[in-house]
Amino acid sequence: MAKTSGGYACTECGWRAPKWVGRCGECQQWGTVQVVGTPGATLARTVQASAPASGREARPITELVGEPVRHRPTGIGELDRVLGGGIVPGAAVLFSGEPGVGKSTLLLDAAARAAERGGRVLYASGEESTGQIRMRAERTGALHDTLYLASETDLATVLGHIEAVQPELVIVDSVQTLASDRVDGGAGGPAQVREVAASLIRVAKEHGVPVILVGHVTKDGNVAGPRLLEHLVDVVCHFEGDRRSALRFLRTLKNRFGPTDEVGCFEMSGSGIQEVPDPSGLFLSRSTEPVSGTCATIALEGRRAIPVEVQALVASTTAPNPRRVTSGVDGARVAMVLAVLERRARVKLHDKDVYVSTVGGVRLAEPAADLAIALAVLSAVTDQPLAHELAAVGEISLAGEVRPVVGGEQRRAEAQRLGYRRLVDSDSGTLARARALALGE
Repeated sequence: MAKTSGGYACTECGWRAPKWVGRCGECQQWGTVQVVGTPGATLARTVQASAPASGREARPITELVGEPVRHRPTGIGELDRVLGGGIVPGAAVLFSGEPGVGKSTLLLDAAARAAERGGRVLYASGEESTGQIRMRAERTGALHDTLYLASETDLATVLGHIEAVQPELVIVDSVQTLASDRVDGGAGGPAQVREVAASLIRVAKEHGVPVILVGHVTKDGNVAGPRLLEHLVDVVCHFEGDRRSALRFLRTLKNRFGPTDEVGCFEMSGSGIQEVPDPSGLFLSRSTEPVSGTCATIALEGRRAIPVEVQALVASTTAPNPRRVTSGVDGARVAMVLAVLERRARVKLHDKDVYVSTVGGVRLAEPAADLAIALAVLSAVTDQPLAHELAAVGEISLAGEVRPVVGGEQRRAEAQRLGYRRLVDSDSGTLARARALALGE
């Protein structure tokens, strides 16, 4: 029989302590532990076993017949690609992203497309008034008679709207703005987020209505609130993009009904979020003449192969510590490639500033871009432009070898489709051989 003290508890997450402490031992919040009962009183609790209800007994898995999962297309091809074909009835989807990236605009477009097919959609917002949402809907063309708007921060009232409207899709923006009077603490606290999410997910499962929950993110890029929130939902999507670029990517971090390696591509415009079914030309420069210091590579975003141009600029310097500036690529990875070039390819870079960037604001984090970075730097150092029809894919080891990468055949097929007649990859064997093939040495 377990005994726990009921004297003190955290108002944010419900964690209990036998005596007062300044910091909660679970959520690590300061000043949230308060008296909830008589100090020193103990509360004994036991759980008695009960027989399962009729028809809910445990059965062998071989005797169970599962119903096939059917996705309902949202009408947005890139969103359907990431979700695995659409939204599953009764599914709970967590949609996260940084402020201003376009989460609300994309979901309002999805809500309008669902309403156009004849279904009722409820869009409940705790961050904007209905007038503000109406203004954005007019700008993006998302007006429809069966799209219902509600501006509420009370969980019970939102549940009442769901009962009254009987929608086929519910969007809550955001889960951190709702609060229940049955739970202590302010909106956005761990206890409130758990209660709000659990209540909305229960409605989704009981009525077969898909619910999309918008979640805030922390400065580290993680979903704000307790980690339990990501375990409760069926799908976790993350919408990301650089504010200086109009390009946006939608990725799936968890999906119980489909793959998790798909990536959706969107572009922010004055009329809203536009999907980009074929982004092959977004990350290439428009120069018609070959320019030194540029090299194309084939990046793999999920299951999608995308051509990306890497640009490098090398300039002499008299400073004791040459600059190494990167944009869109991993700085540590570039430093390693430069070290391999100097040691294995005999390229002197210790007295030169090196700048490496990608075109279009895309970020390359995979080792497959190593060879393109190296060839772009070599082209900049020798002032020899690479051919337009040449692309490079490969990982460079510290020994100067060009190693194969994941999805090599898919990258090669995409390069051929886009007109790259020469692909320098792991077949070259070494960095020296790859340099000779690319520069014609």
